[in-house]
Amino acid sequence: MGSSFSNLNGDSNGLATGPSLGDIPESCVACVILHLTPPEICNLARLNRAFRGAASSDSVWEKKLPSNYHDLLVLLPPERYQSLSKKDIFALLSRPIPFDDGNKEVWIDRLTGRVCMAISARGMAITGIEDRRYWNWIATDESRFHVVAYLQQIWWFEVDGVVRFNLPPGVYCLSFKIHLGRFSKRLGRRVCHFEHTHGWELKPVRFSLSTSDGQEASCEYYLADKEIGGEHRGYWREYKVGEFVVGCSETSTEVRWSMKQIDCTHSKGGICVDSVFIIPIEVKRRKKRKAAVK
Repeated sequence: MGSSFSNLNGDSNGLATGPSLGDIPESCVACVILHLTPPEICNLARLNRAFRGAASSDSVWEKKLPSNYHDLLVLLPPERYQSLSKKDIFALLSRPIPFDDGNKEVWIDRLTGRVCMAISARGMAITGIEDRRYWNWIATDESRFHVVAYLQQIWWFEVDGVVRFNLPPGVYCLSFKIHLGRFSKRLGRRVCHFEHTHGWELKPVRFSLSTSDGQEASCEYYLADKEIGGEHRGYWREYKVGEFVVGCSETSTEVRWSMKQIDCTHSKGGICVDSVFIIPIEVKRRKKRKAAVK
């Protein structure tokens, strides 16, 4: 068994042997690795020269890039990508690319090459955000945008947003990232504060989304458990708003979303709004499975 494995890798110790991996034409290797994920392709590049050449081929990495990758490149200065190979372009686009004054980010998933997007709270319309009696901005490393919107108290709670982008065809999931309570660090430890957290167990918050081609979705969540009150406090949660489909014919898709609780019979407060994510559904499910294993 060991001898056979050595022969496959071209290690014959000077003896005449049969065909090895080194004898496979690079074009054949390229056809095979097209069915692998980008990390798997990079690992196979270590086998021998043929695999290394195929794993760096522009024809291979062109297939791994999303159909709209040029729309992502235009968000960058030309000198950052003009002389790059397709493999290096894939690596470049797999890191977050900020746009809209840094309030939005887009990137491609390293495993699938699918386009993902995040929108900061600063990139959304928040009712009363200018009034420091109600809202404050908190700097934090717990957000990919390094800042979150913190609500102390308000009666009319509403957060709206919109983005237009040339998304590749597929099914996408939109979700809000929210944290009940305020957090800080004390003596190196994370500490949560709930002095302003109230009202979320009385009435549900309504989430909704709509697209430029007429798709709609909505749902309601109690952000705090009606009986326990503190069950969802002290950590970040993602609230799924819904899914939408991008077809092959759309040149660009406009997506609108909102989160509101506008029953003015009671106040509510003590919540951090971080961002909205627009993620391909298969990427979302993979991350959910990975989180469940942990």
